[in-house]
Amino acid sequence: MPSLSIPSPVGPLTIEEQDDKIVAISWKNGVPAGNGSPLLDEAARQLQAYFEGKLSHFDLPLAPAGSPFENRVWTEMQQIPYGETRCYGDLAAAIGSAPRAVGGACGKNPIPIVIPCHRVLAKTGMGGYSGQGGLDTKRALLRLEGALPNSAD
Repeated sequence: MPSLSIPSPVGPLTIEEQDDKIVAISWKNGVPAGNGSPLLDEAARQLQAYFEGKLSHFDLPLAPAGSPFENRVWTEMQQIPYGETRCYGDLAAAIGSAPRAVGGACGKNPIPIVIPCHRVLAKTGMGGYSGQGGLDTKRALLRLEGALPNSAD
């Protein structure tokens, strides 16, 4: 499976492609930037623009592997606008499920940042984040988007 690694403010990211679609983004080092496919290069360009505050909507073909339920949650997450958040209960109500099940699907999101699981919060706080750095990374992404004041936890 072709992959491409890029540096980012939240750690090294590896983007994976299969059948001309992005299937994963993970926190690990792999092939350095410049050795990818046209799609991987475009994904790297869009992620760099996002981290520079110049991109608020990703336009990439995605194929996250998951159950039909997980895919419904991930599709709903993509409807959360840049700079905004929703709670697990909001997503659960939108798809007719329970907040805990939505949280489980968020934790299994194979394409974080592009599928913005960082924009999903618990009703009473941050909730969790399965990416490298945990809640520190979630806070950093929300601050980048202006969805979390610098002093907020």
